[in-house]
Amino acid sequence: MAVSISAVLLLLILAVVFMRNGSLKVSHALVCILLGFYLASTSMAPTIHEGLSATAEIVSHLDP
Repeated sequence: MAVSISAVLLLLILAVVFMRNGSLKVSHALVCILLGFYLASTSMAPTIHEGLSATAEIVSHLDP
């Protein structure tokens, strides 16, 4: 578990640096994809899923 969390943190830091740089290239996108796969295998995955589902539900109830 410690290895996957450190990998998630490393990939998260790299993704933030790439996003702040303003140029998302193919290699940067691959890092973001790897970050997603690593996040999906951590214990944070259900919390992230519930948060995104709640946000989508709130947005779907908004009137334009």
